[in-house]
Amino acid sequence: MRSQRWVRGCARRMCLLLALGCTPHDAPSKAPRADASVAAPDSFLVALTTNRGRVAMVVHRAWAPRGADRFYELVRAGFFDGARFFRVVRGFVAQFGLPADPRLGQAWSAKPIQDDPVRGSNRHGAVAFASAGPNSRSTQLFISLADNPRLDTFGGYGFPPIGAVVEGLEITDALNGQYGEAPSQDLIRQEGNAYLTRAFPQLDYIQTAQVVREWR
Repeated sequence: MRSQRWVRGCARRMCLLLALGCTPHDAPSKAPRADASVAAPDSFLVALTTNRGRVAMVVHRAWAPRGADRFYELVRAGFFDGARFFRVVRGFVAQFGLPADPRLGQAWSAKPIQDDPVRGSNRHGAVAFASAGPNSRSTQLFISLADNPRLDTFGGYGFPPIGAVVEGLEITDALNGQYGEAPSQDLIRQEGNAYLTRAFPQLDYIQTAQVVREWR
């Protein structure tokens, strides 16, 4: 039984590495800027209003400066509003960060950010960017639904947490995982919520994401 769990865990983590494996399209004229020019405050509180209730997370720039800066800009640009938790693997991760309108993702995915060193652990409730390998983080993040220490060093570089859920962890743990790995990330990138609403109507989602407090 232990061996079977280990194999399943390896398969799940391999899927995480493939999270951003696509070729971005030309950015539309209305896409938000993706120049990563704004430094985030030392710490900030992000409130996700979801269809299940409020989830709040505190992000610490000292944990992963480049990741914190990107997340800060994405939230302030309204990038996550309406986005689905499109990949929920119970006991592992809940992943989000492909926007409701696929045009919004094109400019950002074309500008991946450099890696940060891993300064914390992917414990239950940790928030980190997904990636497809070194220096490939762009818009997708995951919340750990259990302690995932192997993700700290996976692939020789690991997934550096940028913060942690401080309110509503029970909500993230209860996100709908009935579809698992089934939603196609390529089709989400092409069609956005139109595809997900049609094929996976029971996915949970973010109504709004807002920076509600900052510490400098």
